[in-house]
Amino acid sequence: MAKENRLAAVQKWRSEGKVAVWLHIPILQSRFIAPAASLGFCFHHAESDSSVLSLWLGDGPSRLPGYATHQVGVAGAVFDENTGKILVVQDRNKLKNMWKFPGGLSEPGEDIGDTAVREVFEETGIKSEFRSLLSIRQQHTHPGAFGKSDMYIICRLKPYSFTVNFCQHECLKCEWMDLSDLVKTKNTTPITSRVARLLLYGYREGFDKIDLTMEELPAVYTGLFYKLYHKKLPDNYKTMTGMD
Repeated sequence: MAKENRLAAVQKWRSEGKVAVWLHIPILQSRFIAPAASLGFCFHHAESDSSVLSLWLGDGPSRLPGYATHQVGVAGAVFDENTGKILVVQDRNKLKNMWKFPGGLSEPGEDIGDTAVREVFEETGIKSEFRSLLSIRQQHTHPGAFGKSDMYIICRLKPYSFTVNFCQHECLKCEWMDLSDLVKTKNTTPITSRVARLLLYGYREGFDKIDLTMEELPAVYTGLFYKLYHKKLPDNYKTMTGMD
């Protein structure tokens, strides 16, 4: 398209009252990026095989939402209530090999609990079940997230197998450790130490003191659902219609 035609297209969009234009460009047609940029288009985001550009036509600064700026990491604190032992690993190829909970990045469309269960199995060979959310760490300008923000979520998992068969590509060590020993050791990360203490408190006083449970609820969009994490709500409060 000639430059005059491209400018005419922008003018037409404005005359039609459009406030923004989205331009999807497959990677094999990347030659169209430069002409689009000359019209004021900016990169919004990119995937492995395409990029999306946007042009704000409305008054004032752009009000278009930014693309995803966070990565989500999930770890599983697999705790055996019968023995008081917790599953821990040491990462391979780290400058300091400290004990931590197995985990990794959540995949697109994957629920938090499913990420924890999957990562634990891939790293340690232990099968488990999601029980609750224990903690959420938020950190900005994270070097491991390309300078973006990072959410690190730790889940409490119940084990269904106990024989460790850890991935030697990712882990240097993996073992069942007494929770009280993990609480006392200095060879661990600050967040692991804090969550170990949280688990010990729940183990002694009741997990209802520490658990954020999950319930699936219907979303406002037809046919979709979302998962809500919060302290357990008594059944009579779920069904009450007034404040009697």
